[in-house]
Amino acid sequence: MIDNKISIHGDQLVDIQRGAIGHRATWTGLTYVAAKEEGKAEEAEKFIRKAVEKTGLTQGNQIKSKCADPENVACFADTFLSPTLLKSFEIEFATKNEDRVDLEFHHCPLLKAWVDLGFDDETCEKLCDIAMDGDRNIAKAMGYDFYLGETLAQGCPVCQVSFFKKGK
Repeated sequence: MIDNKISIHGDQLVDIQRGAIGHRATWTGLTYVAAKEEGKAEEAEKFIRKAVEKTGLTQGNQIKSKCADPENVACFADTFLSPTLLKSFEIEFATKNEDRVDLEFHHCPLLKAWVDLGFDDETCEKLCDIAMDGDRNIAKAMGYDFYLGETLAQGCPVCQVSFFKKGK
């Protein structure tokens, strides 16, 4: 059972960002579900993953160009994760150093949008994994490895996301 509670309320910038992220998730989710209803879920997943992968690579390259020291994963985190984004996903750092960043997401605006649309847990979990292709490819553009552990879409209390130097 998915439990994706919000504990940060009333922050106008966070509310705006969550709304924008949720709107993006709505488009993606409804596209996937429409294709699934037409018996084309595998084709839709392939196309959506390709687009999300390219988005991640583009965003990763932008982050890398803005990062003062792309070899330092903590510097990457500071460049990638604005204070508003940290609050929007209610992110806590489990680890943050030059070799790795381990994050715990306590809320996901994308998942909220999918749940609000009435998607079943299996569809939410699939869409979550597709969305994570963006983060996987941000890591790739940065030259890092990426790990996705438990997720809110799996019914876990947090999403565990790690970016780290290869071999660390």
